[in-house]
Amino acid sequence: MKKKNVLNLIKYHAENNDSAFKSEAYEIARYFDETGNYQLAEYIMSLLSDANTFVPQINDSYSSFFKKVDNNSDPLPLPDVIKDDIVGIVNAISKNIGTHKFLFEGAPGTGKTETVKQLARILERELFIIEFESLIDSKLGKTAKNIAALFEEIHQIPHPQKIIILFDEIDAIAVDRINSNDLREMGRATSAILKGLDSLNDKIVLIATTNLFNAFDKALVRRFDFVINFNRYTQEDLVDIAESILNNFLMKYKTGARNMRLFRKIIKLMEVIPNPGELKNIIKTSIAFSDSANEYDYLRKLMTAIGQDSSITNLKELQHRGFTLREIETLTGVSKSQVSRELKGEQDE
Repeated sequence: MKKKNVLNLIKYHAENNDSAFKSEAYEIARYFDETGNYQLAEYIMSLLSDANTFVPQINDSYSSFFKKVDNNSDPLPLPDVIKDDIVGIVNAISKNIGTHKFLFEGAPGTGKTETVKQLARILERELFIIEFESLIDSKLGKTAKNIAALFEEIHQIPHPQKIIILFDEIDAIAVDRINSNDLREMGRATSAILKGLDSLNDKIVLIATTNLFNAFDKALVRRFDFVINFNRYTQEDLVDIAESILNNFLMKYKTGARNMRLFRKIIKLMEVIPNPGELKNIIKTSIAFSDSANEYDYLRKLMTAIGQDSSITNLKELQHRGFTLREIETLTGVSKSQVSRELKGEQDE
């Protein structure tokens, strides 16, 4: 701590500048925290908070660039190949050796943002997302200045080991400078991010996500310690994930009965099974719009949602697709004996 910190405290107090006073006090607390005097750091923070004990947080008055995000407690099924990478990140962060900047790349709906929320829960850290609309400015050079101010605020965060910063869809401000329509402005913005990442406190975990990895600035990619590709779902992975999503919804809302064998058959009817984000919406909507008096109606709604509604009335088509008599009964509401008679009658003809 320098003399100027104490002088600034007195100055801001005399000027009744509460915001600047708190910011300076946070800086002093961060200094004590980094030098190992944790008790004094927490005591300072407790004086600045309404609570008796310090709970690290960034409130609305602290920054216009951050927004706190609730961690996700719902299960997040991932294929083993991605799950292993996430476990690796947890281990790397736990070892506290400076591996703290990660880039998640992949198509929309592959679980990048939800995985960050799960990481925050597992690591018991608070998660803050960057509000890009507060960074981007039409005035020449202003965006780069805002980015520099953002990283300055990040540097001043007390107890940085207690948070995760999320740059969700960072490509909004950092695409390939060569391909940008406004080379100078995007170049300044990307350069500001490069400088911010280079000087980032290694106690802060920063995760960025992008849907446009191929257009991503390669110099920026090199600033991250590790890149995880979320485009690694096999069809079987997606069927397993669909089952996990369904199980979670049925357990949470208690509106239907389980028939996982039939459910998996329906999911496999899709030529291309969508990514988990879209799968979740399809399954949730099927359950939400189902008849609560019919415990398997969500399966019929699912057939409709994936464009197979015409098959429900075509018994022969259902049989051709591998559905058993009992499964056809569940989907159509026609008794198994009647289904058998009608199919047999068609065969006799």
